[in-house]
Amino acid sequence: MKLLQLIIRWVVGLLFIFSGLVKANDPLGLAYKMQEFFEVWGLHGLQDYTLWFSLMMNTFEVVAGVAVIVGWRMKLFSWLLLILIIFFTFLTGYAVLSGKIKTCGCFGDCIPLSSKQSFIKDLVLLVLIVFLFLFHNQIQPRFSTKTSLKILVFGFLGTIFLQYRDLKYLPVVDCLPYKKGNDIVQQMQVPAGAIADSLTLNFVYKKNEKIINFDQAHFPNDFDSTYEYIDRKDIVAKKGNGLVAPIADFSLQTLSGVDTTKGIFQTDKYIMVMAKDFENYDNWKINIHDLIQDAQVKHIPIFLVTADANTASEHFRTIEILKCDATVMKTAARVIPTVFLMEKSKIKDKFSANNQAMMQDVVDLIMERKLN
Repeated sequence: MKLLQLIIRWVVGLLFIFSGLVKANDPLGLAYKMQEFFEVWGLHGLQDYTLWFSLMMNTFEVVAGVAVIVGWRMKLFSWLLLILIIFFTFLTGYAVLSGKIKTCGCFGDCIPLSSKQSFIKDLVLLVLIVFLFLFHNQIQPRFSTKTSLKILVFGFLGTIFLQYRDLKYLPVVDCLPYKKGNDIVQQMQVPAGAIADSLTLNFVYKKNEKIINFDQAHFPNDFDSTYEYIDRKDIVAKKGNGLVAPIADFSLQTLSGVDTTKGIFQTDKYIMVMAKDFENYDNWKINIHDLIQDAQVKHIPIFLVTADANTASEHFRTIEILKCDATVMKTAARVIPTVFLMEKSKIKDKFSANNQAMMQDVVDLIMERKLN
């Protein structure tokens, strides 16, 4: 029994530590996934707090995993883990049954799991944690209270530091399709053998105070202007095989709305500064304006890419501003702003504008062709 308890403790503890650290590598990724759940449930008031929820969740997973392995306060942590895994199982079960959430973000973007895979994982963990809960009285601490606390504090502070570092300087390990070395055009190509979902359009209209539903192939014979449009829903008639392009909707537009993506990608070497918004503009404006001035003096093409073109136009008058979708930029540039060193459509390097050492060398990297 003791050997079984030890094995289960290590399995559960390591899984929670690994899960917490993988998500701590990119806390904004989990925050965006939480926003997706809140959006589906209509909990719009919680959208502004998802980053804090993410930071706390990642830290707790690591600390709880360490506590289980060292056997410290097992009554408390077995209760906490049981509550947590029941909640996780509910989330992944909801994702499977509703079909509204494709991935649950259990291991972040580095190890993407389908909702079904996440649900099965949580069911297995639920069984293991129930076992620990039932036999927690038989588990003795591996170390003294003082030593155990030191280990837990180390795990707590280490996770906090990792997340602070990632929010300021980008994830240590970039698992996103816009990572260094990737070619955006190649990432936009649909994989061979991909089969898209087959959709039918279901319309909801109102006529004579009655709600009428019909699909795209069965419009009413008397359909005319007396029908008042209410809603339209896309219904999956036949599921595809799930193979999609890693990047689905990247595009760059001029301020007048002209798509200039292909033109930009034909440029030999250039710099893209991605700033989704300008909420903390005062914190980084000096670095970016210095970069723009240096690039322009040395005749290096540089573009500001943003989802808030109006505000960008107020702050930047000597650089070409390009518009990009805000959702795309959340994935491409976790930190605002993120600097991309580009060679046509290939990302040669990528870093946060908070990285002073890299910011000082950006132009030299381009001029001296160190990117080759």
